[in-house]
Parts: sequence; structure tokens; C-alpha cells
Amino acid sequence: MSGLIKWLETKGTVQQKLAPKRLTREELNSLVDKAADLIRTAVDYKFILVLLFLKRLNDVWKSEKQQVKERLMKEAGLSRKEAEEEAEKEVYHTFNIPKKFLWDEVTKDIKRLPEKLATSISEIAKLNKELQGVIDRVDFLEFARNQENRELLRQLVELFNKYNLSNEYVSPDVLGDAYEHILMRFAPEKAREGEIYTPREVIKLLVNILDPKPGESVYDPCCGSGGMLILSYYHVAEKYGADEARKLFLYGQERNPTIYAICQMNLFLHDIRNQNLECGDTLDYPKFRSGGKLKQFDIVIANPPWNQDGYDEERLKKADFRERYRFGYPPKNTADWAWIQHMLASAKENGRVGVVIDNGCLFRGGRERTIRSRIIEKDWIECVILLPEKLFYNTGAPGAIIIFNKNKPNERRGKILFINASNEYIPHPSIRRLNSLSKENIEKIAEAYRKFVDIPGFCRVVNKKEVADNDYNLNVTLYVMPIEKEEPIDIAKEFSELKKLEVERQEIERKLEGYISQLTRLTGE
Repeated sequence: MSGLIKWLETKGTVQQKLAPKRLTREELNSLVDKAADLIRTAVDYKFILVLLFLKRLNDVWKSEKQQVKERLMKEAGLSRKEAEEEAEKEVYHTFNIPKKFLWDEVTKDIKRLPEKLATSISEIAKLNKELQGVIDRVDFLEFARNQENRELLRQLVELFNKYNLSNEYVSPDVLGDAYEHILMRFAPEKAREGEIYTPREVIKLLVNILDPKPGESVYDPCCGSGGMLILSYYHVAEKYGADEARKLFLYGQERNPTIYAICQMNLFLHDIRNQNLECGDTLDYPKFRSGGKLKQFDIVIANPPWNQDGYDEERLKKADFRERYRFGYPPKNTADWAWIQHMLASAKENGRVGVVIDNGCLFRGGRERTIRSRIIEKDWIECVILLPEKLFYNTGAPGAIIIFNKNKPNERRGKILFINASNEYIPHPSIRRLNSLSKENIEKIAEAYRKFVDIPGFCRVVNKKEVADNDYNLNVTLYVMPIEKEEPIDIAKEFSELKKLEVERQEIERKLEGYISQLTRLTGE
């Protein structure tokens, strides 16, 4: 019998199984919801993100090992033991993870789980340069500072052990969506602490308009959790295919080291590897350079912090590549136009730029008006979109999207398209106080941008001179207002109602005269 098994092993048939049941988006989202319910406010939600990532690393590593082992037994004629040892070597794996630091090994010892996790994370980060400063941003020893949290960690591990997270069981887009689901789940709470999570529907609109293509570069100077880059990738994948999406070059910089780590994990879980991320303050020290100059990209896309304080002339004059601010320095209390100028400087001569920004930067005076006027005269502003209110987690105010094009088509030169999309929304599916954009809303706005024509009450093409005459005010409502819908009037019905009211009036008048007559007799007047 042993000889038969050995022969079967060399043919690669012993490990053959039926295709595994793949996890659905709903099943995985339910799993992370349970994890979120477990931690509540006891610990930071970022621990869930790291645990999910570590479990994914473990299951992918095991899957890679199994596939290599079967191939070695079948094609190289190695014994099971020989193939097992060979398949554990670094060369066959996406990440270098010694077996003793894998999730399955580390989580065996429940009593020493925090210590084992902390050691495992530290060692994996040392062995994998791309994971340094990513998975080692959280401290599981600090997490387990009391017995309650140790028990909580045990429950989380038990929960994540419920599913196999390898590629055979869960696709990268479903796993990535679960990761995003956690971010969205905690977005309202984290918004109060200053973390910005851009609604994915707003990003979809922006990406739809900018339309990245294979071979192009996309740069987000304040990339947060990576939503702009991820949706740019999927836009190309859906339009041109997965192979072409891998030809899209993604760049991002994030100032907050912890958010930078979240972004890296988010991209890894979506199986996006053609990215280049840096950590640091973009306005002071932009990391992407080429030939001693600021690196330039085909598309620059961002939702920078609105009205960021502290980036005035004195500070920005000391920044690297201060020529970025060629149109002027912003006031100290809002860096909106500093971000926009950095984005414009980072775009190629035929580059496209899209920014989600505070509506106030469209019309505020002073230094901002000066910067705005110079950029308008440069004829780089192609479109201004007023978004609906209550789309964002950190403010109920309506934001705006500005689209810049350094090389407008001839028919668009000297013109700006204003789109008033303030009524283009649906109620948010899960947060009652918020609104959202539907697929139809997104397509309507993007189609208006593409057609670049007047639509009464929705959008209008405005000559640059008219904007200049309005003191370079880009407030959308100055150029286009929604048309109020008039209710149809049923004249016959309204006249009938009027006659009824007249009869009622006469009856009340008759009664009133009677009351006055009685009162007069009683008082003798």
C-alpha cells in the first residue's frame, strides 16, 4: 500500500480535492462585524485590521506551500517529506515567513498569545522590507495589558479561525472589501478624532471623470487608507482587464504612520502590488522626486484635509520644492490652495487633476482669491462640481470637486463647466443622518462632464471672462441653480375646494353674528 501511495504522490493525485466553497462578501463582512462588536471601544479597531492581515498571510503561505509541494512531488519526483521541506523555502512564497511565526503556530499557545503575536509580527517585519512600519505599528503586549483584553484577543483569534482566507476560498476583492467594511464601520467615530475616510461613492465619481488608463501613473499626495488608488486600479481592471490594471502605476504619500500602515495592508489585501507608498508630510517634504525635481504624474487625485491649519508663507517658504507655490501662499488658517498647487505641480503638462475640497475655497477672498485668479487665468480649471450635503463623515457641509486639465481640448479652452449636483443623492444605506451617491447619480454627473454642454438647472458652460467679472468667484450656485419643480394645478379641483371654503366661511360668519347678537342683549348695549 505504501508503494501505491508513493506512486500516487509523484503523480500529484493524493491532495486533489473538490473545489472549495468560496466565501461571499456577506459572510466575510459578517465576520468582521462580529469582530467589531467584540472590541466595541475596548481597544483600537486597528488591531482587527492587523489580525485579519496576519490570518491572510498565514493562509496564503499555506496554500502556496501546498501547491508547490504537489508540483514537486508530481514533476520532480520528490517524496512527501522532501517536497514538504523544499516548499517551505522563501523562494516559493510571496512573503518570507518562517513556519514558527505563522498564525497557526503562534495561536496554538493561548496563554502566551500576546507575547507570541508580538514576536511573530516583529520577526516577519524584519524579514520583509515591504512590511516594515506596516504590521509592526500595533503593540499586542499593550493590547493584552489586562486579563479582559487577553480574553478578547482569544475570542478574536477564534473568530478569524472560522474561515480559510487563502485565494482558493476568498478573492482579493472580497477580502479587500471586508477590510474597507471595517474602515467604514468606524469612520463616523474616527472622523471626530481627525481621521478622514472619503466615501467610496465620491471616489468612484472622481475616478470615473479622470478615467485612468493602462500605462498611466496615478498619485495621491494624502492617500489615507488608499481608496483613491484602489478604485483607480479597479476602474482600469473593469474597463481593460486585470492584466492591463497591473500596468497602472500607483503612488501615494501619507503623513500619519499608522494610516500609512493601514493603506499598505489595504492594497496588499486587494492584491495590488504595483504601488509605491511613502510616509511623510507632503506639503513640507514631498517624497517622490525624479532627476532632482518634483516627480510628475498623469493623474493626481486627492481629498486633502479641509482647511488645514499652520501652512502659511513662513512655513512653506522653508519647504522642499517651494516653487510648487508659484501662484501664492495660502493664509495660515487653511491650506486648501497649498494642496491644490502641490497637485498641479505634480501633474505632467498634459496631466489631469481632481480634488475633493471644502466648498469655501471656491469663493473666499484675500490670499485665496489671488491664488484662484491666477490659476483661472492660466486656464487650467475645467470643471467645478457642487456635491450634495451630508456625504462626509466628519462634516455635514457640501464639498466640491474641482477638475483641472493642463492641456484642455480646443473646444473647452477659455471655459469652465459648473455642475450643481446638490440634489443628486439618495439616503445613506446604513447611517441615517448621511446621504450617498447612487450609480445613477454618479453616471449623470460624469456624463455631464463628458458632454460639456448646458443642461438647464444642472450644469452650465461659463466663459472665463464671466468668472473674472465675478471677481474670480467659483461658487457653483452663482452660475447654475436647480430648477424648482412646479406642482401641476388641477383648476377644477382647486375651484371646488375654494367653493367649499366659501360655504364654511359663510357658516362661521352666520354663527358669529348670532353670538354677537346674544352678547349685545345680555349686556344691554
